Amino acid sequence: MTPDSLASAYRAYLDCLNRQDWPRLGDFVDDSVTHNDRPLGLAGYRAMLEQDYRDIPDLRFTIEWLMCEAPVVASRLVFTCTPRGRFMGLEVNGRTVTFREHVFYRWQAGRILEVRSVIDKAAIEAQL
Repeated sequence: MTPDSLASAYRAYLDCLNRQDWPRLGDFVDDSVTHNDRPLGLAGYRAMLEQDYRDIPDLRFTIEWLMCEAPVVASRLVFTCTPRGRFMGLEVNGRTVTFREHVFYRWQAGRILEVRSVIDKAAIEAQL
């Protein structure tokens, strides 16, 4: 994939997440996807995302920085959202917080095969 086509595919993937269009998730995510070295597969990855939306109903993936060099996408995402109850071990309990996620995706054959993600927990702690 070229950098432009990879960026376009990534933006379409985030649009799929933001619309919670779970039947189309397999268009972007490989059947054997891993997340932070955990082999989830497509079903497990979808279950993880669905739980994220149950825990954070106003979740929205917004790109702050994006770099593409096939087969890797590096992105800094920004979130302003209202998690219910505990989030990342913190008692957020419906307060609105803003934080960032640094995430790397390895693509293969036009789909995400590997995800490595770090969320800025300290930013959330500072707001609580």
